[in-house]
Amino acid sequence: MTMMYSAIPFMNVVFTYGMETAYFRFCNKGSDEKSVFNTAGLSLVFTTLILTATLLIFRLPIAELLRVADHPQFITWAALIIGLDTLTTLPFAKLRHEGRPRKYALIRVLGIVVNIALVVFFYTILPTIAAKDPTSFLAKWYDPNLGAGYVIIANLVQSALTLVLLAPEFLTIRFEWDGKLWKEMMIYSLPLMIAGFGGMINETFDRVMLGWWAPVHNLQEAKVQVGIYGACYKLSILISLFIQAFRMGAEPFFFHESKGENASKTYARVMKFFVITICIMFLFVTMYIDIWKHLITNPKMWVGLKVVPILLVANMCLGVYYNLSIWYKLSHNTRAGATITLIGAALTLIINYTFIPRFGYMACAWATLICYGSMMLISYLWGQKVYPVPYATKKLLSYFAVMLVLFFVQWIITGLISIVLVKFITGSILMFLFLMLVYKAEGKELKGIPFIGRFIKA
Repeated sequence: MTMMYSAIPFMNVVFTYGMETAYFRFCNKGSDEKSVFNTAGLSLVFTTLILTATLLIFRLPIAELLRVADHPQFITWAALIIGLDTLTTLPFAKLRHEGRPRKYALIRVLGIVVNIALVVFFYTILPTIAAKDPTSFLAKWYDPNLGAGYVIIANLVQSALTLVLLAPEFLTIRFEWDGKLWKEMMIYSLPLMIAGFGGMINETFDRVMLGWWAPVHNLQEAKVQVGIYGACYKLSILISLFIQAFRMGAEPFFFHESKGENASKTYARVMKFFVITICIMFLFVTMYIDIWKHLITNPKMWVGLKVVPILLVANMCLGVYYNLSIWYKLSHNTRAGATITLIGAALTLIINYTFIPRFGYMACAWATLICYGSMMLISYLWGQKVYPVPYATKKLLSYFAVMLVLFFVQWIITGLISIVLVKFITGSILMFLFLMLVYKAEGKELKGIPFIGRFIKA
């Protein structure tokens, strides 16, 4: 499953080729919104058909490459998932642009619920039915050798349902083609595709490389290494989910705010509270890691928990980079984004190629941190020359430093004390200290934020 879902995001980037961001940019640039939507929509529909057909034709060699040669149908299902997801890209972007988060969230959550329900059915209920009555209709559809295939099937159903629910938005695409506009959008978006492709190398390709070069003796042991790393990687998902949610709302917001007089100050304020939030999330995961680890149901995989703090910091750097990236999107210099991401991708490939054969998944974790940290630093230095934003850099670095000090204090305590309750108490105290620091430094401004202000007064 880890191998398959390391490959799918690559094709998602190719299928969408930055058109989502181009849609936001050109809608806020003065172009006719309907023309932008129709032109981008027709472009995505046409290319999706071609690319999906290409994946289906070459499914056998692709299955060999991803080490799933025994199940080439996985590639067929994955191709359909990618195609369906691409067709929902612009309708979802339309909801975000029009400020309709409720429908957006409802469709997303409903899809997740259906996915989880199907996974539970396929892996618990269906095997029970097949064991009790092998001749039943449902039992005939059960294949105990399918392994991760049922996860992919559940995802396929989710993707199909999502497109159906977005039909009102999708069907508003009209055959109105503006060739000049399309060329401008492609010039803007293609560097974003390159950046996205490099981003996927940074984000997921380490699992594939780990499967190739892990310091083990056979393919099965390599799969174990990939499984451990993939499972432990998911414990950094709290920050990853927040970053993803932030990107969904921030991208159209940043483009809209660019028209205002105090846009740079707004970006700086957003960055400050973004960093504070992810620092709190880092502590929330690391201070209670003895609780979170039980989400990995196989205790043998807990040996890989040491990668979690490294990956959390790496994802924090990635989140800051996403904040910083607004400079090249607003300045119409998307090539800069591609350049920065390709530098990160090169670092990922070089570090993993050099160190995976010796250090296994630990090399993957450190490569991720070095990659995202470098991208963040380059984007900050470059962006401040092109589109200066008054970030509170010293204060943000101070928050980050305090967070790391508190983490290492808890790490030392964890090494000395094995009682989970004591570690829980010390972790809570350290979390409280960080929150008090934030309140002392930002209390006046926090009270001005409606939801947080009411909470503080309560």
